[in-house]
Amino acid sequence: MKKKKLIGAVLATALAIGSLAACSNEDKASTSGDEGNGKKITFWTPFSGADGPRMKNIVENYNKSQSEYEVNMQIVPQSDYYKTVDVAFSGQKNAPDLLIMHTDQLTNYVEKNLVKDVSETVASAGIKQEDYSETAWGAGTVDGKQYAIPLDIHPLLLYYNKDLFKAAGLDPEKAPVNREEFLRFAKKLTDKSKGQYGYVVPTLWPNQFIYPTIFYQNGGEFLKDGKPDYNSPAGVEALTFLADLIHKQKVSPANVQQDGEVNLFLQGKNAMQFNGPWMMEQWDKAGINYGVAEVPQLGTEKQAVYANGHNFVIPATVKDKEKLAAINDFLKFAAKNTLEWAKSGQAPASKAIYEQNEEFKSMVQQPKVAASFEYAKFAPRIANWGQISDPLWAEVNLALLGKKDPKQALDDATKKADQILNK
Repeated sequence: MKKKKLIGAVLATALAIGSLAACSNEDKASTSGDEGNGKKITFWTPFSGADGPRMKNIVENYNKSQSEYEVNMQIVPQSDYYKTVDVAFSGQKNAPDLLIMHTDQLTNYVEKNLVKDVSETVASAGIKQEDYSETAWGAGTVDGKQYAIPLDIHPLLLYYNKDLFKAAGLDPEKAPVNREEFLRFAKKLTDKSKGQYGYVVPTLWPNQFIYPTIFYQNGGEFLKDGKPDYNSPAGVEALTFLADLIHKQKVSPANVQQDGEVNLFLQGKNAMQFNGPWMMEQWDKAGINYGVAEVPQLGTEKQAVYANGHNFVIPATVKDKEKLAAINDFLKFAAKNTLEWAKSGQAPASKAIYEQNEEFKSMVQQPKVAASFEYAKFAPRIANWGQISDPLWAEVNLALLGKKDPKQALDDATKKADQILNK
């Protein structure tokens, strides 16, 4: 899964880049719409990585399951996805009938009236709110209206090297669950004579997932009364904790560049790694003897984890009754047949899968992803979060590099975000 992306300031928000990274842009596919009859629908996805074949299988299984409707799935390379969506919504390209949208992107399109309230779709398809994770369903609700039907939630996870745990005298089946254990484990796992570290702190991606997780665990909220509150005590404490792992606890090397922590994990030199469920295939292919767990509570107040999600949304321009009937039928099928999606490492938001399916329960990683659903937290519900958060990630990077004091960095980030918000 490629994650090498710069934080953009257009509609692709900074945290959305995190989710975009979860769906790599390795493959190319047509981005054109389909002019077929009402019984044929065009479905756009950004799944150009290992998850693409999983969704393709779901679509093919649906098409084989009945003869009345046909879903034509088209993969738009991840790096171009929202740009292509914007072009289609502007009328310059044929728009899809159904598409995947990340949770942190939804408000952008709802406020521009570009996606449909799916309440009628839900009712027509027999889809029920109670059949989904409450957290996932709520993430698709804006101002009391439902604009999305969830596919999954993808939270941050803890991956760790079992062989390094065993060599350090730690139980390879027991991951740390709180800050005290995490620090104790990280110190025991650090052996600088071998170039080995307990936890390698990334200074760039995926800090758009890591820093918010600790921030939320400290009881923080990024926006307070509609204004950036990055330099709150919760924010300063979270950033200080991460910076101290490098500069005081010295369980991490300094100046880690993009993907440096991943490379060291692959080399057996980084004992613990925070990343998303999309990394599973890469670890498996590398043959690492790894464990996976929910993130420990590194914050001071409560358990929480930053997450994003994939959702089904319908463009507001779709009004053809036959197309809507086809969409309804496909979504009803998807709600009960997304076990295939779980094989990519994800946990579908449908309770029929994560609560009731025995094969899902027997998987190693996926049930741990689902266990995080109840305390998952998303990006603030604001349309221009990407632009407002740009200064935050830049200043977090400077603090982790040791170029700024955490408090000063967050003061500066707050001021810059205020200026953007007040333009």
